[in-house]
Order: sequence, then C-alpha cells, then structure tokens
Amino acid sequence: MIKAITRNLYSDIPNETLYHYTTFTGLVGIVDSQVLWASDIRYMNDSAELKHTADLIRIEVTQRITAGHLKPNLLNQFLEWVTHRITNGHMLFAASFRSNGNLLSQWRGYSKLGKGVSLGFNPSYILKCANEQSFQVGKCIYNSADQRRLIKQIIDAVEDLAQEHSENTDASKKHTPQSYNDVFENIESDLLRIAAILKHPSFQEEEEWRIVSPALTNYVTSPVLFREGTSMLVPYVEFELLQKKDKPIAIEHIFLGPTPNINISMNSLTMFLAKNGVNPEKGITYCEIPYRQH
Repeated sequence: MIKAITRNLYSDIPNETLYHYTTFTGLVGIVDSQVLWASDIRYMNDSAELKHTADLIRIEVTQRITAGHLKPNLLNQFLEWVTHRITNGHMLFAASFRSNGNLLSQWRGYSKLGKGVSLGFNPSYILKCANEQSFQVGKCIYNSADQRRLIKQIIDAVEDLAQEHSENTDASKKHTPQSYNDVFENIESDLLRIAAILKHPSFQEEEEWRIVSPALTNYVTSPVLFREGTSMLVPYVEFELLQKKDKPIAIEHIFLGPTPNINISMNSLTMFLAKNGVNPEKGITYCEIPYRQH
C-alpha cells in the first residue's frame, strides 16, 4: 500500500523550465564540475523538513488514540520510532528546483550581497539525468488537507502491516517499546521519500520540485561528501548533469539576481558562460527586482 502511495506522489511530470537558485560560487562550481549537490534532507532548511512530517504524524496518532484506538501501543511505538529515525535513520538526498526562477523570497536567500543567479534547466533533461542515476523527481505538496490525507494513508498502511506481521515474538522484544520495529522498518525508505516532498504550507509560493536519491544505509561505503553549512557540516552526494564527453553543461535560461551593478554584472556573467561554452537557449535575463542592501 505505501509503495503505491509513493509511486503516485512521484508520478507528476514537470513540463516547465526548472530553476535552481545558487550563488556565483555555486554557479562556477556547477559549470566546472557539471554536478549539483544533493543534500541530506535532514540538513535542509535547518532540519525543519522532516520535523514537519513528524508533527503531522503526531497529530494523527494523538487523534486516533483519543478516539479509542484498539492498539495505542502500536501507534505510540510508531511515533517514537519516526522521531528517532528522523535523525538516526537512512539517508536520503535531494536538490531543489523552482517553477518560478524570479522569486523575491529566493533572491533574499541567495543574493544578500548581489551574488545570486537562478539556472533554468529543461525538465526533460533533468528527468533523464534523474532516471540514469536512480533519482526520482517529485513535486512538493503544500496543501494541508492533502498532507493530512497522506498521513492517514501512511498510518493505515502501518496498521495493515502490523496486522499482517504482528508483534515481534522474540522474548527480548515482545511488549517492549521496540516490539513493532520490524514492521516499521519495512516502510522506512518509502516514508522518507514521502516526507521529502511534504513542505509546510507557508512555503507554497516556491512551487518546488525535488530530485530525490535512493535511500542510503551506509554513509561510510556510499559516495557521501561533506560541505560547510550555516552552522554544521552538511552531507551531500553529487547529482551529475550528464552530458556527452567534452560538451558544456546544458542550461536553458538564467536569471541574474538583484545587484547594484547590473550592467557590469551581466557583462561578466555573459563572458563567464561564453568562456565555458555555455549558451543558454533562452538567454540571460535580469530579474528587474530593485537591489536592497540587507
């Protein structure tokens, strides 16, 4: 049941240019390496990403127990397990794209010093790259009613699995806080994929799409790298922007973010792209948003 939910959530196909906001440093790195950095979702947005899903699960569990659920122990264990696995479980990596490449809230995040760009990619190109690397492409869900319905379906699936497999009969685990862990582990990867595209309704204007990696269970043997974040090291993996050998990166369009030096910034950006053989099909556009010193 939960695999069907995941398949349905990742069945939407983007049909508009997908924009990736970044800094000038990020632009230089992306063009040189032809990769995007897909960060561990536990470290995106100051750890708020998965917490939102955990909060939704907590609300639904509380409501079911209050209504007299026959197996409150199962639901309480599931909530405890989810809360723990958010920071200690499988690793899932994602990179973000926006349908809107000229969004004030994003420029505020990426061009505080007039150093932001949004790189527009053809959606078919991103889908092709994702498919070849076993990534999935998903459209983020912001609607509260849709999110609540999804959480209900997830917990229904947990109850069905528990009915099918029952509690662990191992004497050391039976009737302990971990007696249903074997059941929960069956859905961990799918639960993470669902959580990766559930975002707080306040972010709805972003119209975000995400490329999401397969779940990784061993960071030591997997190709996990680390970068400096705002206040910690952030694990990431490289998402290759696959091209034929010796071909430049395929960027469809670029927005230059707010800057106090529009003309010379546009000029140097144009020179950098030409020097690296990058020729956006739809050109380079200034965002036309007045620069404000933050």
